[in-house]
Amino acid sequence: MENKKNNLMRDLGIIALSIVIAVVLAKTGILKNLLISTQEWEILGSLLAGIFFVSVFTVAPAAVVLVEIAQSNSVLLVALFGGTGALIGDLLIFQFIKDNLTEDISYLIRGNKWERFIKIFHLKFFKWLIPFIGALIVASPLPDEIGLAMMGLSKMKTSLFIPVSFLLNFLGILIIGLIAKGLLQF
Repeated sequence: MENKKNNLMRDLGIIALSIVIAVVLAKTGILKNLLISTQEWEILGSLLAGIFFVSVFTVAPAAVVLVEIAQSNSVLLVALFGGTGALIGDLLIFQFIKDNLTEDISYLIRGNKWERFIKIFHLKFFKWLIPFIGALIVASPLPDEIGLAMMGLSKMKTSLFIPVSFLLNFLGILIIGLIAKGLLQF
């Protein structure tokens, strides 16, 4: 019990530190300057921008850089390497949620009324619905963290998560690139 409490405190500390770092990087302009400096290198710039494309705190500067790169380069290459970078970012978040956060949440909600509530989510209907909704959120403009949490908490297999995450991010970045080039209009 004490070990679980220590793990919970460690995980909350990691989350808090990562939020602080992301906010500092975004607010000080360091992230934007870093991404802009790699903009001339289509592959590296797309990969780095893709990594930062997945977080609510860093999506804006990453999207700006992806648009800039896509306007003067191959949209398919930008989407391919940006999607790969986004997969790397998503995978880091997904593994943390799947491996650590699930145990922390279970520790926090122990008790009879919570156990009944949680049992609802173990029904077969929810085993495919929760990851599906999570995937839709990853594909949408909403923060990836919400969808990744849903997929991680549902214990989605990493071997399934990787192609789903890559495809969704590739398509999202491809659409952004096509709009930036004026090839896709709404």
